Amino acid sequence: MPTVDFDLHAGKNLEFHMEKADMVNSPPHYNQNGIECIDYIEQNLGPIGFRNYCKGNFMKYVHRSAYKGKELEDMKKARWYIDRWIKSKEEET
Repeated sequence: MPTVDFDLHAGKNLEFHMEKADMVNSPPHYNQNGIECIDYIEQNLGPIGFRNYCKGNFMKYVHRSAYKGKELEDMKKARWYIDRWIKSKEEET
């Protein structure tokens, strides 16, 4: 999880140092108490609902990739959802 370090004595020039988090494969804000949000969603939606969820997120990331200023990151996220769709389908068969 990213940590924030700061110097209280620096006044206006507070320096923040963030560890680089993997925002594609494991964003820290999607894991609470050891439970990944995506696993919770998959369990609650079931296989077909979950795959539809993955398709929707794939479409979202592809659509907005050119507008957010993080095109490569968004396309990697889109690929991540396709990979989860494939994994779900393979586990079903």
